[in-house]
Amino acid sequence: MAASDVKLLGTSPSPYVNRVQIALNLKSIEFEFLEETFGAKSELLLKSNPIHKKIPVMIHNDKPICESLIIVQYIDEVWTSGPTILPSDPYDRAMARFWAAFVEDKWYPTLKELRMAEGEEAKTAALEKLMEMMTLWEDAFAKCGKGKGFFGGECIGYLDIAFGSFLGWLKVTEEMLEIKLIDEAKTPGLAGWAERFCSHEAVKGVIPETEKLIELLKKFQAMAKAQSQN
Repeated sequence: MAASDVKLLGTSPSPYVNRVQIALNLKSIEFEFLEETFGAKSELLLKSNPIHKKIPVMIHNDKPICESLIIVQYIDEVWTSGPTILPSDPYDRAMARFWAAFVEDKWYPTLKELRMAEGEEAKTAALEKLMEMMTLWEDAFAKCGKGKGFFGGECIGYLDIAFGSFLGWLKVTEEMLEIKLIDEAKTPGLAGWAERFCSHEAVKGVIPETEKLIELLKKFQAMAKAQSQN
């Protein structure tokens, strides 16, 4: 399919945008990436997503689709010739969706909470909560992956994309706070999965390098501090 038939509005550091990029790469779909400017919203974005006014938005044959996981499901349903993203078994599919919702509702908000925590007490509380979740992820990987290399089994699947797209920001948190969230000793399954996921052809080059994300985060923090002082 020609790239002009598929356009993706987003920014490279966004894990939500990365989800869509990975899904498109997995299906070998050519697309045009339209980079949005931080702090501004293009007319095309506002027109394409008037409800939430946010990225990512994928435009397919001039029709916009919004929300990252909805887009990933759409890609899987439209392009059936490539690898299957959602599990074919109804129970496995339900579990993949359950854990994807866990990423959105519980895990990533806690990761952000830890990164933004002020004071040792707040950091300790957030870290304890997050480490409990990492243990849950280790168990979920064993159950969903069924002894294979990915949450989706032999290949990258829906949950791999939903969770794996945040590995860049997880590494940022590890480096900035000098902690280990994915530990080979405590979560060996996750450690092996993360390495396989990041080295997969559909993922390589999509998630920005940790140093670039740290640089961006520091820039945002400085901007937020300046605004609060005005």
